[in-house]
Amino acid sequence: MTGSTLKDIGEGLVGAAFIVFAILTPFLRSRRVRWGTTKEELERTYPGDELIPHPKWEYTHAVTIHAPAADVWPWVVQIGQGRGGFYSYEWLENIFGCAIHNADRIIPEFQNLEAGDTVRLHPKVSLPVIAVQSDRFLLLGVPPDYNDLEGRYAGSTWLFCLYEINETTTRLFSHGRSDYSPRLGLAEKLFVFGPTVMEPLAFVMGRKMLLGIKKRAEAKTRKLGSFQQ
Repeated sequence: MTGSTLKDIGEGLVGAAFIVFAILTPFLRSRRVRWGTTKEELERTYPGDELIPHPKWEYTHAVTIHAPAADVWPWVVQIGQGRGGFYSYEWLENIFGCAIHNADRIIPEFQNLEAGDTVRLHPKVSLPVIAVQSDRFLLLGVPPDYNDLEGRYAGSTWLFCLYEINETTTRLFSHGRSDYSPRLGLAEKLFVFGPTVMEPLAFVMGRKMLLGIKKRAEAKTRKLGSFQQ
């Protein structure tokens, strides 16, 4: 095995341990769902919140990146399987056949997304792009159909949102919201277990993702700064 492969496996095993720990500590959920955020940021209304006005479960994670939003956005907009990856535990994702390859460079051909496009999580699983605003936010997901005549609905949104603090500092948020009706089919029952299974998984993988974007964006900013000196 190469050194890179061993590193990926080691990180993946650490990520797996974190996931198990998160699942076994539901009493820490209130901390996990707000990781990295302030009280003011938790109370903020984010793009797409109106699509799921009363979520049954949600989370908001955030990280401070010492780079302008214009240097952070290219890493965000190219996410996805077959694109730039998710900058998370690649080895762990690929155990489940996701075929993820995390990019360490900005890929020009993946810098454009529009509403109606899709971002794959897995070769057979994708999320539609609901809305996108360059350097500002990327909203993915399938909102619930509250007008379903049988009263059955389930859906979720996943938002990446950038708030530029100043010319050299950006706050990056990952914000998820889900809602479902009591009358669910078998395929939608996964939502019921969201807080106990999906949320811990999303926390561990999502936290690593935010830190991965932070590392890449800050490295580019430092590199550009050294060129300009």
